[in-house]
Amino acid sequence: MSSVLPKDISIAANTIRFLSAEGVEKAKSGHPGMPMGMAELGAVLWLRHLRHSPKHLDWMARDRFVLSNGHGSMFLYSLLHLSGYELSVLDLQSFRQWESKTPGHPESFMTPGVETTTGPLGQGIANAVGMALGQKILQGRYGRGSFDPLDHLVYCFCGDGCLMEGVSGEASSLAGHLGLDNLVLVYDDNEISIAGDTDLAFTENVAQRYQSYGWHVIDIDGHDVEAIDAAYSEAKAHKGQPTIIVAHTIIGKGSPNKQNTEGVHGAPLGADEMEAAKKNLGWPLDKAFHVPAETKALFSARAEELAKEYDVWNSQYHDWKSREPETEKNLQAQLNMEIAPSLEQDLLANLPDGGGVASRKLSQQVLQSAAVAVPSLVGGSADLEPSTLTLIADSSDIQKGEYAGANIRFGVREHAMGAIQNGLAYYGGFIPYGATFLCFLDYMKPAVRLAALSELRCLYVYTHDSIFLGEDGPTHQPIEHIAMMRAIPNLHVYRPADALETAMSYASALRRASGPSALVLTRQGLPAIERHAGFKNEDVARGAYTVLASDGEPELVLFASGSELALAMEVAQGCGKNVRVVSMLCTELFAEQDAAYREQILAPGAKRVVIEAASTFGWQGIVGGSSEETLLIGIDQFGASAPASVLKEKFGFTAESILARMQEKWS
Repeated sequence: MSSVLPKDISIAANTIRFLSAEGVEKAKSGHPGMPMGMAELGAVLWLRHLRHSPKHLDWMARDRFVLSNGHGSMFLYSLLHLSGYELSVLDLQSFRQWESKTPGHPESFMTPGVETTTGPLGQGIANAVGMALGQKILQGRYGRGSFDPLDHLVYCFCGDGCLMEGVSGEASSLAGHLGLDNLVLVYDDNEISIAGDTDLAFTENVAQRYQSYGWHVIDIDGHDVEAIDAAYSEAKAHKGQPTIIVAHTIIGKGSPNKQNTEGVHGAPLGADEMEAAKKNLGWPLDKAFHVPAETKALFSARAEELAKEYDVWNSQYHDWKSREPETEKNLQAQLNMEIAPSLEQDLLANLPDGGGVASRKLSQQVLQSAAVAVPSLVGGSADLEPSTLTLIADSSDIQKGEYAGANIRFGVREHAMGAIQNGLAYYGGFIPYGATFLCFLDYMKPAVRLAALSELRCLYVYTHDSIFLGEDGPTHQPIEHIAMMRAIPNLHVYRPADALETAMSYASALRRASGPSALVLTRQGLPAIERHAGFKNEDVARGAYTVLASDGEPELVLFASGSELALAMEVAQGCGKNVRVVSMLCTELFAEQDAAYREQILAPGAKRVVIEAASTFGWQGIVGGSSEETLLIGIDQFGASAPASVLKEKFGFTAESILARMQEKWS
């Protein structure tokens, strides 16, 4: 929209400044500095370049806008309000209040037009990389020919803090390697952080760093409207590389006494400084949350322009659909993440009948079937495919210029892997998976937490799940990690014990649309599990179920997961007849069952033993009962470097050792 004059853009930018600053002021909390500093960058983008539609939030060809420096959320809320989204002045005035549409940081599930949940710095950059990658994959599969239904860009605004966080470097490195030329990163280079000048800790040359990543770099004055406009045009036209626009700005621009200082970063201006800023920029003193008629007209005209663009695209899409109905049908199937009713049967087919196979190897076999049954499944490993066994054999690798495959080579970048998975899930049409050793969950936990918070349909495949990986020793042997995952709300954690449980865990995770799931798998082989006569496969889908039934009401219940389920069966042989063995495959799924089923499984009044080669933290609350009634067999110390057979004996994971501890407790 090049007809918009710089003066009009300046008025729109000041509108963004004061809507944002007044929202923070009314809440007595927030971050006015970034919105005031990036106002021109936002106004030019949204009025001249960004393609979107408030009336068609699921328009697949819309540009995506990610605010990685999410503390400046009032900036985004102001733009959404001005652009005609369902965000009223009252919503702006309710910033950071209970159940408002304008929370302190953007939440994808709460506010119309917010594409990603951001706040933890750097995550948004990696999300944007995932979104750009998602677009490239879909274009590679369905965008060939005379019409590309997914032709758009991904824009991401970020600040110094985002670029200091390591996740942004990991993700940006991969974006450069993959040549994601549909990605435009706008860097708010204001040289101020919370503690003061960025020179205190951040003196690198960001432009040179991004050049070394393989990015196209544009350097501009972030308040020069025409320079900003030219930079966006150049970024849109540039091919073969992602683009970073290094925009030199003044944080809190317009505030005469606080601009260019850390004091404007994360605190309201205050009444006196707000008045001074309005006087400084010629803004009405007596009008709060004021939107000038000129600004309303600009955004209204832009909305009409965009509505016409949508209508043209929609007409072209339907013409394409009539020309290529099968391609369009497959695209919609992927966008809808359709899963066949026969998924469970498909995943159970061709699995080995006997034991001795590690669950990571079983997972490898199940994953191949899942990739056929679920076209939206894409992913890879943090350079550990030979160990995690998570390569889809019949698919190609996704590389620069070749995006139609399903295997993503994340490299040794666990944190970015998790956050890029989130970006793929935000983009839509994907169930992304990422794999690494369980111990390296430490490197990706922030992204896992955000996936759970935002109810993203991500899948994590964690192998080498306990001390029984052996000689690599305590640095690689997870202890607290399963408990840590179970402590994250809305994350389902599966620890399968054999082929049946592995396949059913995948099926349950793939069908789950309300949040992420993690599969925790062994390096060592697992014996086959023999289940009681009344067992049904669907029992596994309840999270916990009876494997060995007692001769009546049990006096003792043995609970176990994963590799320790076979050990619990062995222990049961030395416990008499009135013992029950329960597989605690997924405690979160079990907690979702009705009270009657939970009570039936837990058998209140019986003694209980929990056996899991991990931290015992949290188990008492899962199985209930008093500490006198419950014996927790776990590992509450770090592991050691030795063969698995030695570790089993030394850490007390033998039937003899457990029976002795039971005798000691209850004799």
